Amino acid sequence: MKKNLQNFLLPLWLCISASLSFSSQAIDCDTDTIGLCTPTIEEIIDQSITETVEYEADGYTVTTTTTTDTTTTTITNEDSGNILDSENDFVTSSKDGKMNIDWGGQGPASMPSGSSCGQLGTDKCAQITGSGNSTSTMGVPNMGTTFIQTVDISNLSFDKGGKTNYSIKVDKQDANDSIYMHITGRDGKTNVFSGTDILSASGTNSGYQSYEGGWDFSGSLTTIIIEIGGRDINLSIGPLFDDVAINVLYNVVNTIITQSITSVEMFVALNIDTPEDVIDVVEDIFDNNEMNDEFVLEPIEMNDTNYDIVEIEIQEIEMQEVEMAELEIQVMEIEIETELEMEMELETVEPIEETIESEVEVKEDMQEEVKPKEEIKKEEVEKENEVESKEIEKEQEQPKETQAKDKEEVQKENKEVEKKSEKESSKEKAVKKIMKKIDDKKKYDDVSQTKTLIVMQVLGDSKTFFNTQQALNDRIDFFSNVTLPDTVISDNNIASYLLFEGSNGLMNEMVDSQWQN
Repeated sequence: MKKNLQNFLLPLWLCISASLSFSSQAIDCDTDTIGLCTPTIEEIIDQSITETVEYEADGYTVTTTTTTDTTTTTITNEDSGNILDSENDFVTSSKDGKMNIDWGGQGPASMPSGSSCGQLGTDKCAQITGSGNSTSTMGVPNMGTTFIQTVDISNLSFDKGGKTNYSIKVDKQDANDSIYMHITGRDGKTNVFSGTDILSASGTNSGYQSYEGGWDFSGSLTTIIIEIGGRDINLSIGPLFDDVAINVLYNVVNTIITQSITSVEMFVALNIDTPEDVIDVVEDIFDNNEMNDEFVLEPIEMNDTNYDIVEIEIQEIEMQEVEMAELEIQVMEIEIETELEMEMELETVEPIEETIESEVEVKEDMQEEVKPKEEIKKEEVEKENEVESKEIEKEQEQPKETQAKDKEEVQKENKEVEKKSEKESSKEKAVKKIMKKIDDKKKYDDVSQTKTLIVMQVLGDSKTFFNTQQALNDRIDFFSNVTLPDTVISDNNIASYLLFEGSNGLMNEMVDSQWQN
């Protein structure tokens, strides 16, 4: 019942394929994201486990293949740096944010320096001097003067959105004046974002201030348009500004996918030869005993096998064989002696019986042939029969004694031969016993194979095989110190002449003989 249940469950087990997925964090930073994503690292682990079974004669192999796909997504916020700094290669020195040169724009403007720049420093600065009231190029109303430029940032190559930050220093000495900052971001000809900050409105006595701000955007940008404008109401001194900086921060998403495949093979041996009672005993042990941390399964220690150990084992078995053989020989000798004694007793009894039988037969014959005339000769015939029976007994005793002696000699020779053969075969018997002790299931392990090789060496007496070997000495003056001269060919002219001329002569004779025929 157990085996049938196992055979039923095994195919179902083979069909199981597990797929696991682990995610450390949830990340949402795609092309539709507006603004900056939180810098983070996401790791998604997708694991699938597949098992296959290959059946063999003595068991089956279970191969477990684990495929792990690890997707690591890293989000960072990259900074373009100040795109109005001519050293960053986005603008030239004439468009630098240090305002040493007028960018160009709408309405009147001036570029003072020294004390005219107020708290902005002694270097040059930009001044709004227009008092008009019109709409700027970028759509900002109530302006009299603008400074405007377009910066190409297409080499940044981003598409996951970000933020544009600005900073500017302003010194507005007349509270009635006004100043603003406007930035438009475009992807090609499409406006992605557009924002205007009134830095200091009319009626605000702001004086010297440093302003910062920015706008979020999604997707990608290729150009940034910067416009700074305002009004000089009283025309005494207009708003002053300097040190304009624009930084573009954008999201960068990097995804790395790594795959690892691990394959583990497990061979399950089918112990077909194990009887049911042994299996029941094993199951009973596990059913009635708790397996806890104190239960330790230790491997069986195997003793090392070498030539001396195997030779001692063979000698012990040989001694046992010799003792058993000597006991058998003693028993055989006792049996042979008893047999000989019995035969001798029988041989002594048989002639008496033969003489009695012959006498009876002679008497019967004599009685049948008795006649009145032959009664006188009866005694003579009996005497003659007695003499003949004695001679027959002597003749029969002599060959039986010789036969017994020959039999003893043959048996002794057989004993000697048997002793010799037993001595010679005792080692073979010992080797066979050692080989029988090796378990069939372990006959191919290291210890069994080593023992087999050593037994072969002992049986073949390879240990002392090379003891009688002798080293061969080189022949004296076998090698000559004569050297052949280089670039010199010494021919034997006479031999060459005989070789070539003789060959030519034989060839000519052959040709002539054919031609003549």
